[in-house]
Amino acid sequence: MTDAAVPASAAARRARNLVLALLAALCAVLVAWHAQRFTPPTAALLLALALAPWLWPLRGLLAGSRRTYAASTLLTLPYLAYGLMEVLANPGARAYAGATVFLAFALFVALVAFLRLSRPPAPAPT
Repeated sequence: MTDAAVPASAAARRARNLVLALLAALCAVLVAWHAQRFTPPTAALLLALALAPWLWPLRGLLAGSRRTYAASTLLTLPYLAYGLMEVLANPGARAYAGATVFLAFALFVALVAFLRLSRPPAPAPT
């Protein structure tokens, strides 16, 4: 299996689909949160900054590249930190911030699950 190949196992395909669904949900929560919280020009700028990091790995995520999935685990951490900070500091944003924390953590877990399920078999000892 090459790095850019979509894994053959059904469990890895389900994990891949879960990653893509959670990423879409995280982006939707961020859009809804920032559109409700800020004026349109400010919201557009903040959304561009918040969603731009996911444009880099999107092609590899869609293709099922294990390297991209491994690197993307690091992209979830700022969203988790941002959501936790807002949960603690901003009572008015706790619903959106809590959803962001949940989705960022679930996305991290799904990325790791995909990596475990799509691991190539170990070579046979000779």
